[in-house]
Parts: sequence; structure tokens; C-alpha cells
Amino acid sequence: MKARATWFDGCIILMLIILNLLVIVPFFYVIVVSFSPASESLGGQFYLWPKEWSFDAYSYLLGAKDFIRSFKNSFIITALGTMINLVISISLAYALSKRYLPGRRFIQLMVLFTLMFQGGLIPSYLIIKNLHLVNTYWAIVLPAATNAFTVFVMRAFFQSLPESIDEAARIDGAGEYRILLQIVIPLSMPIIATFSLFFVVQYWNDYFASVIYLNDTHLWPLQPLLRQMIASSSQIPSDANVDPGDLAQFGPNLKNAAILLAMIPIIVIYPFLQKYFAKGALLGSVKG
Repeated sequence: MKARATWFDGCIILMLIILNLLVIVPFFYVIVVSFSPASESLGGQFYLWPKEWSFDAYSYLLGAKDFIRSFKNSFIITALGTMINLVISISLAYALSKRYLPGRRFIQLMVLFTLMFQGGLIPSYLIIKNLHLVNTYWAIVLPAATNAFTVFVMRAFFQSLPESIDEAARIDGAGEYRILLQIVIPLSMPIIATFSLFFVVQYWNDYFASVIYLNDTHLWPLQPLLRQMIASSSQIPSDANVDPGDLAQFGPNLKNAAILLAMIPIIVIYPFLQKYFAKGALLGSVKG
């Protein structure tokens, strides 16, 4: 029996090693290619380690106006969208967590309805167009300002907080806004930090909405530009300031360097929210 358990544990460990390699090796390859000279990467002269390290691709990207502008657009959209998403989601979830809210069941049904049914792409585009939001950051931010899943998980977390804290605050004369800002939010940092990470990743990686609603390439965030660089024969839009001839000189180096630079903000943010992530991801759903 013990030998069988040891064999089973060995198989599990082997599977985990293989899965980790499937993630680590491609990521490592992107890093190595981005730092290799163009002649090596284009000629296939290395596999997992370059003969010579080069920073040419990064120097070029950090000096390219279109890449810097797209990076700035992504930052603005992500910061604005995350802030609006948190404000709306926390406010709605806190209100729905109170049993004495007039029309609470009806509002919950309306929120739940959006989880089961959606309007579709064409009605959504017509609404954005009629509101004159096309070619603005708001076309990306407002349609994703909140969602039913976030609201219900946050509501469940707020309901799990002890009612005695709420009652004590009311006895001391605190109103709803003060209770929310000074008591509920500080106690709810795990769930708030978790969804903040979700929102940041959602807006930073957004591609489809940018292509649909942003016809002006100067408003493009990083993802559409990366798509053009990787998939298009000219790598970038025809009206961009980056010379396609220069891109061809770098080849895979420039593409992999752009991918790596696009991942850095998420890699930097994640360690600060990691301690809340596992805890916050379970609390609201389990206690709901």
C-alpha cells in the first residue's frame, strides 16, 4: 500500500514538473530571443541561450513613439477602468447586502438577468455610437464598468461581516457612507484586492473592444499594436511612426521584446496583491 502511494505521488510530481516546464520554457524563450542579436534569432543559431546579449530591440521600442503612446493609452484605460469598476461594484454590492434596501429583490433579479443574457455586439456598438463614445477611452471603460459575478461575490462577502460592527457604528452616529468607507472597505481588503487584480488584467489585456470601438490608431492600447506587430506583414499600422524596415531588421527580437514589456506591469503588480488573492478568491464565494 505504501509503495503504491509512493508511486502515485511520484506520478503527480512528474506531471507537475511537465506542466511547469510547459509554462516556463516558452516564457524563458521569449526573454532570451528579446535579448539576442537579430542575426542569431533570424538564423536559428541558438535554442535556449544566445551567444551574445543585445539590448537593441529594447532601445528601439523605448524610443518608438507609437509603442510609448500605446503603453500610455493602456495605462490610462486600465487605471480609469479599474477605479470605476471598484466604485460601482463596491457601492452596488454593499447596497444589496442590506436586507432593508427597498426593491432589493428586484434589483438583484435585474443584475442576475445581465449574467444570463447579453445584448450582443451590434446593439452594444449602436449604443456606444449613439452616445458619441466611439474613439474615446469611455467606449472601453463604461461597457465593462461592472458585472454580475463581481457584485454577487462582493455582496456575499459584505453579508458575512459581523452585524454587531455595523450596529455599533450606527449607535455612535455613523451613516451609511462612513460605515462603508471607514469600516466595511478596510475589513474587505482581501476581496477588493482580488477583484482589483481581475480588473487590471481585464483592461490591460483588452484587445477586442479596442479594435471595435477605436478607429483612431493613436488611441490604441498595447494589445492591438502587439497584434499588428506579430501577425501583420508590415508589423504596425500604415500611419504609425515606426519604420517597418527597422522592424524587419530586428525580426523576432523586437516582437518578443514588445511582448515582454507588455507583461511587466502585471508581473510588478501581482506580488503586492498575491497575499490577498487566494484568501479573497474563496471568501466571498464560500460564504455566499
